[in-house]
Amino acid sequence: MDISLRKATEADIDFLIALRKQTMHRYLVDVGMSTTEAGYRERVLVDFEHAEIVEHQGEPMGLFKTLYQQEQHRWYVVQIQVADAFQGYGIGSQLLKMLFSKAAQQNAKVALGVIKTNPAQQLYYRLGFQKVGETGTEYLLEYSPTKD
Repeated sequence: MDISLRKATEADIDFLIALRKQTMHRYLVDVGMSTTEAGYRERVLVDFEHAEIVEHQGEPMGLFKTLYQQEQHRWYVVQIQVADAFQGYGIGSQLLKMLFSKAAQQNAKVALGVIKTNPAQQLYYRLGFQKVGETGTEYLLEYSPTKD
């Protein structure tokens, strides 16, 4: 599936709140994290300057938010969400592989946290992430790409 990325703007915030609610609500409930409208908004606004909207044929269908953490020499996936209607098409894999390529050029790692009940962790393990730690609610994963 062809996708493109564009920088998120304030006009995207309502879409991103709805996307978070659709894709994350059940996992947030599982671990006792906030599922209020204010909680969704707060999370959407974390590192918002790094947010990119994933689009298919000009229509928003996901979020990819990454940032480079210089001290750890790694890319951190703050959020990756794909609307339910577009899941199962390899979009998450495509986004992460694009980041892996960038990380490999810099000889940097890629890290993320995934809620312990979120089945997306299967994708992360399949792509080569390794568990490096955990909190009460999340597994902390890291990927070390190789340079081509």
